[in-house]
Amino acid sequence: MTRPNPLPSLLRGRRATTTWLALASALVVLLGLSAPASQAATPLTVAQAVAGQDGASHTVRGYVVGQPTATSTVVRSAFPSDYALAIADTASETGTTRMLYVQLPTALRSQWGLQSNPTLLGKQVDVTGTLAAYFSHPGMTGTTAVAAAGSGGGDTGGGTGGGTGTSPWDGTYYAPAIGKTGTALKASLHGIIDDQTKLTYDQVWDALKDTDQDPNNTNNVVEIYSGRSIAKSDNGGGVDQWNREHVWAKSHGDFGTATGPGTDVHHLRPEDVTVNSTRGNLDFDNGGGAVAQCSGCLVDGDSFAPRDAVKGDVARMIFYMAVRYEGDDGWANLEMNNSVGNGTAPYIGKLSVLLQWNAQDPVDAFEMRRNDRIHSTWQHNRNPFIDHPEWAAAIWG
Repeated sequence: MTRPNPLPSLLRGRRATTTWLALASALVVLLGLSAPASQAATPLTVAQAVAGQDGASHTVRGYVVGQPTATSTVVRSAFPSDYALAIADTASETGTTRMLYVQLPTALRSQWGLQSNPTLLGKQVDVTGTLAAYFSHPGMTGTTAVAAAGSGGGDTGGGTGGGTGTSPWDGTYYAPAIGKTGTALKASLHGIIDDQTKLTYDQVWDALKDTDQDPNNTNNVVEIYSGRSIAKSDNGGGVDQWNREHVWAKSHGDFGTATGPGTDVHHLRPEDVTVNSTRGNLDFDNGGGAVAQCSGCLVDGDSFAPRDAVKGDVARMIFYMAVRYEGDDGWANLEMNNSVGNGTAPYIGKLSVLLQWNAQDPVDAFEMRRNDRIHSTWQHNRNPFIDHPEWAAAIWG
């Protein structure tokens, strides 16, 4: 008896399966259904997007590093609008040629624009749109979606608020501190950051020429209070030159310029000689009269206030010093209080104002690059309040 050959039936079954799969795929396209997450395309890097301006729609992953306002200008504070983002492959990127300029349509501005959501700075996002020039610069136009990186959704809401935040250093450098708060967090951070390479006061000149380099002119540094860009070589003690400003005034604890707190570049910054003299050893507080050669700065008999764009920077440097120097290495125990006029005592104020400044002026790309350079090249320790600004409130709030 001859048995029937099963092969034609099997082939017919496979053809039927293939036909149904084709129909199902067509329905996905026609109905606009999304593919499973496991089948979603991997987002492009910013470098790939900059190099591949092909006029097609893509998703790109990068860190928000500022707002583009011109072909070679990206602002990192005092954002003028919610119209655009600049993203890069690293949160500390300052070179505009390595950034993608992302146009934000009206529907996305209130949730993803930096004027409305300044705490987005430094966050990683996925943006979807057409890779095409914006501001005559490699960019994305016709943006259809923005999402927190890896969230799988688009247009899901804007800034991250205070939050607890994350840092690439959480699993390594900050591992002993994660999950702690209050005095336990402060003690843990002190044990981490007091392991550092100490510089001489002469070495500080070279360090500042690197850490405070103007992102738009590599021959210059940016002065902390005035915001003026000045030639790196124009340093010294003469009028209109820049010198080394101790943000934690060196008389507050009487450490001078000796190796240690007096040479710690986490709080040493370039500043105009005259403005540095005006600040002197004053505590920090709101209010006062205008400061010559320092637009936006204020001063009175017992306090100084920097321009708005760096108030958070100042606060985070003070927080660092109060954690780094705890009186266990031959130097005074530096602490903050809610007073002004602290004189030569190892205190600086006002704590309540510094916490306010930390909240109102978020960490920007300049600060992040500076922290990275100090860690990688100079002192080999980090300012934890740049990586985790919310830790200030966790300790002193």
